[in-house]
Amino acid sequence: MTSIEQEQIFEAWLNQYKALIFKIVRAYAFTVTDQDDLFQEIALQIWRSVPSFQRASSVMTWVYRVAINTAIKWVKKERKHQGAKEISPALCLQPENTRKVDERLDWLYQEIHKLDKIDRSLSLLLLDGLSYKEMSDIMGITESNVGVKISRIKKQLIAKSLKYTSYGI
Repeated sequence: MTSIEQEQIFEAWLNQYKALIFKIVRAYAFTVTDQDDLFQEIALQIWRSVPSFQRASSVMTWVYRVAINTAIKWVKKERKHQGAKEISPALCLQPENTRKVDERLDWLYQEIHKLDKIDRSLSLLLLDGLSYKEMSDIMGITESNVGVKISRIKKQLIAKSLKYTSYGI
């Protein structure tokens, strides 16, 4: 593969799956600076992965896998730099005057951020409407395991949402 072919494929993938990448970035990084850093890291890893793509899965599955794995590694690296202290997502969100705020969406991303890495990734895949088969391919777990985990995540989020709405937040 020539560098020109690699660049064309990379640009096509980045344009086609930019929203998917931003969703993953938002779930794993909360400050604007961290989001920019993570997006760049994911873009770099996608660039590096283009030559090794063997079409054994769909491009979307491949990009998802690269993005999620990169985000998980990035979080581990960032925690080491922060002395293993986790910053509250609520403290890291952009100020209200710099963006339009949808409190429900902020709440959802905060709750997704609290999940373990597999459940967090499955939540994002679910939000994108992927099938259990596609989720299974991306995550490397069985379809039945995906179904069980999704069911538990939904029950957990529904229970928390009832508390959230009953407090009038």
